[in-house]
Amino acid sequence: MRLEAAQACVQNSLDVLGPAAVDLLRRRLLQPTDEWSYYPADPVARRIHYALAPLVLRDQPQVLGLSNLDAVRDRPLIVVSNHLSYSDANVIQVALHQCGRRDVTERLTVVAGPKVYSALPRRFSSLCFGTIKSPQNDRVSSGEAIMSARDVAIAARQTLAAAEARLRRNDALLIFPEGTRSRTGKLQVFLPGVARYFRPDDVWVIPMGLQGTERMFAIGEEKLASVPIMLTIGEAVPVAEIRRRAGHDRRTFVNRVGRAVAAVLPPEYRGCYE
Repeated sequence: MRLEAAQACVQNSLDVLGPAAVDLLRRRLLQPTDEWSYYPADPVARRIHYALAPLVLRDQPQVLGLSNLDAVRDRPLIVVSNHLSYSDANVIQVALHQCGRRDVTERLTVVAGPKVYSALPRRFSSLCFGTIKSPQNDRVSSGEAIMSARDVAIAARQTLAAAEARLRRNDALLIFPEGTRSRTGKLQVFLPGVARYFRPDDVWVIPMGLQGTERMFAIGEEKLASVPIMLTIGEAVPVAEIRRRAGHDRRTFVNRVGRAVAAVLPPEYRGCYE
């Protein structure tokens, strides 16, 4: 029954948007993603994503602190979250969409590592929102993601330029500062290089904490499981305020951001920031 319902959801989405939009999605899925730049969302992928979500998430994600988003409505915004699963960005988008927060979901842009673009299923999921392709830090990269230090530096500059351009357009930039999924569910130390995304003083930062996605799309698994999920949203803080307290030290800056994320998580998830 669930398979039939899923097929009906997909077909309805395709019928509503028409063959031209479907053909564009097909071409988007097959186009090269070699540039370290911005890749926009696709309306068909997003519509299918929203239609299928209730079938995958049998229980609607619980969202706490939703009113904290009111302070950043229509402002350039950096969302920082713990990272448990490949599904994290999609879950955050679905949870906010189901709560009626289109002011965030429609301008969501996710900073994503190379693996997101490496296979069609992941590429499809990434088209539900805008993405900026980013190189991985050599401490957390593996396999095909490994690059020379020179190439990483060049790619990082291009990624940062794309991120600053999207913030100037008032996007909500989603970053996972750990750089990779946690193998234990506990927060890992935030990468100091992430501090470079927070250069504009007029940007606001809002911490979010996820619980449950580590069991929804577990590391090593290729199938989704339906599990209870909670998203907790913390208070928004201007970048300028974090910088005033942290000074110009990148490690101090990202640790303050890390503690803000830990503050919206239960103790068992806080890891190095407890």
